[in-house]
Amino acid sequence: MKRILRQFAQREAHPAIQFIKYSIAGAVATLVDVVVFYLAAILILPALAPDDPVARLLGLSLAPIAESLRSANYIWDKVIAFFFSNLTAYVANFLWVFTPGRHKKHVEFALFYALSTTSFVAGTGLGWLLIRTVDLPTTYAYVANGVAALAINYAGRKYLVFKG
Repeated sequence: MKRILRQFAQREAHPAIQFIKYSIAGAVATLVDVVVFYLAAILILPALAPDDPVARLLGLSLAPIAESLRSANYIWDKVIAFFFSNLTAYVANFLWVFTPGRHKKHVEFALFYALSTTSFVAGTGLGWLLIRTVDLPTTYAYVANGVAALAINYAGRKYLVFKG
């Protein structure tokens, strides 16, 4: 048990422990993303319809919003949240999850952001498509985005960005 717990305090870890650490780091970055996204979607660029599950959960009284404006604002709110959550993810992955050094620091950072941008574009595009074509609530589109990004980011960060 001590050996397992020790792996949480160092970079070197069994792949299963590494994935758990990646999941924890991802949960922290996701929390940052969720908070920033919903603050932006409520306070900066409205992207929630009155019947959105989070709007109902928070007891918000929102004005109706056209689907075209909601889908456009969804993308911009995701861009705002991306900057904060991706920086959080990079720091956590660099310091705790993966072993840096496959590339020079500036290359590693650039690859990390390039990969994150790729998964961001794919996931956000999926969310936008679900809002526009299926009239899916923003919150469900946001969850679909997260699932797509998780798969792309883990594999890319483990095998392309960091040493593993």
